[in-house]
Amino acid sequence: MSDDVSRCGFVALIGAPNAGKSTITNNFVGSKVSIVSPKVQTTRTMVKGIGIWKNTQIIFLDTPGIFKPKRRLDKAMVTSAWDGVGDADVIVLVVDAKRGFDDETRSIVAKLKKKKIKAVLVLNKIDLLSKEKLLKLSQDINQEGDFKETFFISAETGECTEDFYDYLAGVLPESPWYYPEDQMSDMPLKMLAAEIVREKLFLYLRQELPYSLTVEPELWERREDQSIRAEITIYVERDSQKVIVLGKGGNMIKRIGQTARKEIENLLEEKVHLFLFVKVRENWQDDAARYAAWGLKFV
Repeated sequence: MSDDVSRCGFVALIGAPNAGKSTITNNFVGSKVSIVSPKVQTTRTMVKGIGIWKNTQIIFLDTPGIFKPKRRLDKAMVTSAWDGVGDADVIVLVVDAKRGFDDETRSIVAKLKKKKIKAVLVLNKIDLLSKEKLLKLSQDINQEGDFKETFFISAETGECTEDFYDYLAGVLPESPWYYPEDQMSDMPLKMLAAEIVREKLFLYLRQELPYSLTVEPELWERREDQSIRAEITIYVERDSQKVIVLGKGGNMIKRIGQTARKEIENLLEEKVHLFLFVKVRENWQDDAARYAAWGLKFV
């Protein structure tokens, strides 16, 4: 088969929360298209990260982490993750090697086996574990599941990722590329900006509050001087949460806005005027329109 044949396809990244799916996506694309946070369950909807490897356009579907859902939003996120499997040419189970073969990963492996889905196993964060422990972990997971291949990588450092990308480039179907060569994501810029704001909320706000808010772009327009004016609203469920997001004398919202604006400007290489608003919208998690905006099913 000729090496210059163009290939293209979808690769679904599934796994427990915080396994490193978003970090793999961003590492491959070479730019941020999916938010990353030390907190779990930060990816709420399926994000496409698009990049070129040799003659192949690989479209990563970064799905929400799969966990035991408690709230309606949790259920919608898990449904979205499994839906992503059906859309993919290759399914990749990403496992946090440091966390090991925990109950959440065990449950995913069992479901893949039940559905007769043969995935690729990627053990991530190998820089945090000894070779002996990694091999034992690989054996344990492969004994319970049925995997095409196993890769050991560190998405954070980029260690051993090339072999993984080479494999994907070789097995995806022969096809013209679906997207322009320089396109990194199918997410509109205003949505990407809102996601970056949400990432900073996860970064700066403690405990459960980030899970009780949603972020929505209201305005995205280019001004006469070619800079961008972006207005983004943060919706919380209660007045007490609004006070926390604003912070004393507005310090917290200012800090979040400044950090997010710098990152958006660096990403777009353009001047951005970012305006953040905080509003109370009770029971937004039961509002079907919110789910539609994220591409989630209202379940």
